Amino acid sequence: MHTRHFAAVAALVCAAVTGAAISADSAAVPYPAGYRAWQHVKSMVIEAGHPLHAAFGGIHHLYANDKAMKGYRSGHFPDGAVIVFDLLDATAADHAITEGKRKVVGVMHRDAKKYAATGGWGFEGFAGDSKTERAVGDKAATACFSCHAPQKAHEYVFSSYRE
Repeated sequence: MHTRHFAAVAALVCAAVTGAAISADSAAVPYPAGYRAWQHVKSMVIEAGHPLHAAFGGIHHLYANDKAMKGYRSGHFPDGAVIVFDLLDATAADHAITEGKRKVVGVMHRDAKKYAATGGWGFEGFAGDSKTERAVGDKAATACFSCHAPQKAHEYVFSSYRE
C-alpha cells in the first residue's frame, strides 16, 4: 500500500476522531450493509514504528462489491461500485496478531453525477461499530478526496486487486 494511501486514510481516521457532523442530504454515502461478505481485496497491519501508526495503527481490510471488483479488473469503476476500508485495532498475544476493536469503516461510493465534485466518488467514515455515526460528512473534499486526487489515473483508487 502506498504512503499516499495511508495519508488518505489518516485523514479519514482523523475526521472520525473529531466526529465531524454531516448534513442530512441526498448526497450522504450509505452504510455498506453486509460488506464483510463482499470480495476481500487485501489486508495489512500497521505496527508501531511506522510513520503513520498514530493514525493507522491496526489491521486494515479492504472489501469490494461486485461492481467495484469489475473496476479493479478493468481499470474503470462503474457507478454503484463500493470500496470499504475496515480499520481495527491490532491485538498481539502469544505470537499472533488478531483483530481488536473497530476504529472506523471507511467507504468510497461511486456515482459520477452525484459526487462529481470529488472525482465521482462519495466518501464517508462510520465511527467504530456504528452504522449511523458519520465521521466525514460534508468534509469529504478535504478529509478524503484531497488525498485521492493524485490517483486520478487510477480513478482515485489507491488499492489494487491481486488474483
